[in-house]
Amino acid sequence: MCRNIKPLFNFEPPATEDEIRAAALQFVRKISGFNAPSSPNHEAFLAAVDEISAASRRLLLALETNAPPKDRAAEAAKAQARSAKRFGR
Repeated sequence: MCRNIKPLFNFEPPATEDEIRAAALQFVRKISGFNAPSSPNHEAFLAAVDEISAASRRLLLALETNAPPKDRAAEAAKAQARSAKRFGR
């Protein structure tokens, strides 16, 4: 899985449209192998990003859990601690 795609479900505040689109863009980049598509592929690339964004949004709205929402700041702090431990920063 692409390391740049972060979980978006069950956070407070909920995922924004920008976060969903960024995850979709990373996914399309990963599976297409293009960071920035050439002119002939640009329209198909953006259409795929739009479709995956829409599907992701529907998925996030449909999911249910009994777990309390995670705090974004606390999760970011945990990620920074893991990174510091892993890379010695």
